[in-house]
Amino acid sequence: MSTIQERQAKIISDFSAFTDWEDRYKKIIEMGKSLPEMPEELKTEQNIVKGCQSQVWLHAAMSDDGKMMLVGDSDALIVKGLVALLLKVYSGATPNEVLMTPPEFLRALGFEGNLSPSRANGLHSMLKQIKLYATAFDYMLKLKK
Repeated sequence: MSTIQERQAKIISDFSAFTDWEDRYKKIIEMGKSLPEMPEELKTEQNIVKGCQSQVWLHAAMSDDGKMMLVGDSDALIVKGLVALLLKVYSGATPNEVLMTPPEFLRALGFEGNLSPSRANGLHSMLKQIKLYATAFDYMLKLKK
């Protein structure tokens, strides 16, 4: 599996083909539509991301080989696409890799300046939740050593 940095570079490359934001939004929505269905039993209050205007659920589990496995969903199309984007970058990485690799792709893609303030806040809330999961899993892994 590739590293977070390699996945970020791939996403930057994929999105660089789109010169205007209308096309980038279409790509994000397309990613959301192709996001695997999140099991209903994981759409709990505990998995709701606080700070998002629309409903967003993120669930994390650890695989036997120490990788974070993330699933997520949203009730809004563009936000669901942003969930898919984050999962594409972070799911399958080790907790330490998640914590040590800055989300450079968000700045490189211009999300910070082109998303509405509420979507940008939601994106940062989702990223914060992923980092919280990584912190907890990293701590658990260190306790096992």
